[in-house]
Amino acid sequence: MSLELFIAGRYLRARRKQGFISLTGILSVFGVALGVMALVVVIAVMSGAERDFRKRILGLEPHILLMGQGGGVSNAHEAQERIRAFPEVAGTAPFVYGKVVLRASGGIGGAFLRGIDPEAQRVAIEGIDRESLLEQLKETKPGHTPGIILGRTLAAELKVAIGDTVQIMSPEFMLSPVGMLPKVRRFQVTGFFSSGLFEYDGALAYIRMDEASRLLGMGEKVTGIGVWIDDVYAAEELGKRIQEAFGWGYWTRNWMEMNKSLFSALKLEKTAMFIILTLIILVAAFNIASSLIMMVMEKTRDISILMAMGASRALIRKIFVIQGMIIGILGTFFGIVSGVALCLFLERYPIIRLPEAYPFTTLPVLLEWSDVTVIGISSLLICFLSTLYPAMQASRLDPVEGIRYG
Repeated sequence: MSLELFIAGRYLRARRKQGFISLTGILSVFGVALGVMALVVVIAVMSGAERDFRKRILGLEPHILLMGQGGGVSNAHEAQERIRAFPEVAGTAPFVYGKVVLRASGGIGGAFLRGIDPEAQRVAIEGIDRESLLEQLKETKPGHTPGIILGRTLAAELKVAIGDTVQIMSPEFMLSPVGMLPKVRRFQVTGFFSSGLFEYDGALAYIRMDEASRLLGMGEKVTGIGVWIDDVYAAEELGKRIQEAFGWGYWTRNWMEMNKSLFSALKLEKTAMFIILTLIILVAAFNIASSLIMMVMEKTRDISILMAMGASRALIRKIFVIQGMIIGILGTFFGIVSGVALCLFLERYPIIRLPEAYPFTTLPVLLEWSDVTVIGISSLLICFLSTLYPAMQASRLDPVEGIRYG
């Protein structure tokens, strides 16, 4: 054991004339622990919210969209074959997309109509498994009413239930004996989906792609090709490569671009919470500094004797830096342990229920060890900085004056 560590440990364990100094050190440990625990839990909740939003969005949107300028993609089968040539691609599916008006007995409202192929790979709707999707959007025989899946908020606005019929009015017009009239088609409500995101649940409807093509007048074209990949974070780079491969007349968008504002807000809030809660650790660090300053005042004679015996000023500085870091390490350790334990408990037992205003029913928790590492390093760095001033003051003592008046 080094001399600095030995003396620092003795100073921490020794009974002092001023019991308030010992109490300040103990409170510093608890302050650092509380700040670190709060940071671990809050950052884990923010990460969990980001994961939950990402999961819900990717349950409704492809990772990459390939769109054609001037009316869509004309040869969908060939385009899918070219996209599947990229090794990162896990699946593709064409889709038809457009704005329509929905009318039911209970109301009327605008919506975004998405025509999909239920048999296509990787087609998914949040809250609906593949078997249910195939059943709810099954191919209908001539004379039968095709099915439609509505967002729960949209269905509530239209006041429809399973089995009710809705009319879809398309912006495409057809010639009739009385002039140009919008295309109108009846659909039977076969299912609902609920993503927890209002912009989807309140404005999105799914039907079969062939029905959507006839209703929107797409002919043999499709609006675009949805692309699913294994690594969702590689969507931006792969999207650029796909666009370069198809050349002029095509463009791509990825899920991060389409939801940039949401994830930017979550990232900003996570950063703001990190900065705000770090202030708790900063307050505890001031307690460390104050306890060390008072200890320097109490140990003036001891420090002077050590320096008279040949101890260097660097050694004196190290004694008080080590002493402060012991407090910081203990507080950081207990804070991380308690924070991780609380996060694991909330993950296993989601006892905290959230009101309906939130898209998730329980508190989302995602413990990322990279965040825990950053929090631990930040805490130790703040504690280290708080020891510098008292250590410098201790090393600047005049041993003669200290022995005389200490």
